[in-house]
Amino acid sequence: MTTAATEPVRPVETARAPKLRADATRNRERIVLAARDAFVEHGADVPLDEIAKRAGVGNATLYRNFPDRSALVREVALLVKSRILALAETATAEADAPDGVPFDALQRFAHATVAEKLGALCPMFSSHVDPFDPDLTEARVRLTAAVSGLMERARAAGELRADVDHGDLFIAISQLTRPLPGTSCQLLDDFVHRHLQLFLDGLRAPARSVLPGRAATFEDFQPHH
Repeated sequence: MTTAATEPVRPVETARAPKLRADATRNRERIVLAARDAFVEHGADVPLDEIAKRAGVGNATLYRNFPDRSALVREVALLVKSRILALAETATAEADAPDGVPFDALQRFAHATVAEKLGALCPMFSSHVDPFDPDLTEARVRLTAAVSGLMERARAAGELRADVDHGDLFIAISQLTRPLPGTSCQLLDDFVHRHLQLFLDGLRAPARSVLPGRAATFEDFQPHH
């Protein structure tokens, strides 16, 4: 199974980012990926010098691209959302193929998405990123549409139970990729796919129980003006 960790890195671009030379673009991508991994392991306060070292660039290169920590955290958030969106679009194409099985495509998407360690990063994004940032808002809207469409395909095929929504899926992914107290992220990796599959099996139709409460959506977790 292909995961985000093995896919080619897509350039991190926003409407406000100037075009960079190829080598500068590669440096920027290395910095952002190194920052993502360092934030997962050590939290938002990891020294920026350590991130530069992981990326294999000098401190001056890091600060030339990201003048402060907030700018770097924002770019990590954009990277993670863009990679998950790419996974959702790939899964949708697989579901729409002549021999595609929508629920299988949904499962592959979920297992690939855990590689982005969303649960470990969510608290940092909530506290360090402007929730109304226009680029992040656009990415969130596109991701919501892609995942909703993928789940609707599985539901229309009679493979996904009727009482769940995209928020339920991302709650599970976030919780399963949130490090447990007193454990390491590496230890979590040994079990996350096992427990995710248990959850996915519970999404299959026909439903074997009545769920309490209501289905969760992305809108439940978004800030409001």
